Amino acid sequence: MDMKPLILIVEDEAALATMLRYNLEKEGYRVCEAGDGEEALTLVSERKPDLMVLDWMLPSLSGIEVCRQLRRKPATRELPIIMLTARGEEGDKIRGLNTGADDYMTKPFSLPELMARIRAMLRRVQPVPQKGMLEYGDIAMDLAAHRVTRGDRPVHLGPTEFRLLQFFMQHPGNVFSREELLNAVWGPDIYVEPRTVDVHIRRLRKALNGDNDADIIRTVRAAGYALDSEQAA
Repeated sequence: MDMKPLILIVEDEAALATMLRYNLEKEGYRVCEAGDGEEALTLVSERKPDLMVLDWMLPSLSGIEVCRQLRRKPATRELPIIMLTARGEEGDKIRGLNTGADDYMTKPFSLPELMARIRAMLRRVQPVPQKGMLEYGDIAMDLAAHRVTRGDRPVHLGPTEFRLLQFFMQHPGNVFSREELLNAVWGPDIYVEPRTVDVHIRRLRKALNGDNDADIIRTVRAAGYALDSEQAA
């Protein structure tokens, strides 16, 4: 029998954590809870969840620091994380995404929207059904093994960056707007701010570009982004 996805709720507001658990279990998910950042890291090491709903403001260790530590470890580098916070300024959202969160919701939030984002993210991180290799320049992507290399160097990507690179490699040279990338990579059934694309492009560039590597992602002002070997020439 297939195991339902396990979702870790990291939230110190007991009433909110209880409400989230009730609704997630009603949807058929398995749920575990942590009330602070240190407990969250312990739980993840004991039983890795399929997705984490992480509050920014936590006792003992902030959600930002939890996210940062998870992204430094190979075993949890690709763990999908949705960050919840009362901090709604754009700078805070960018900081959360730059730290490694895959999505960001500001409190108070719509519960149906959160549930939709969880469903959409779990669909996106399911194993890639395609097999074979994609190659462009010195970048190679093994779809079956979910691995990327540039030259002889392994490239470690989170799930969103992997899908973003895969889309680019399937359409090399084509320029895509932020909206087109959102529809293709995140999906049309979920709302994500266009600026989110910029954050993930920066993360993809950072992962792809070593000390001696040329930037193979071209930014086209007022148009979007493209995978372009001429840029790297």
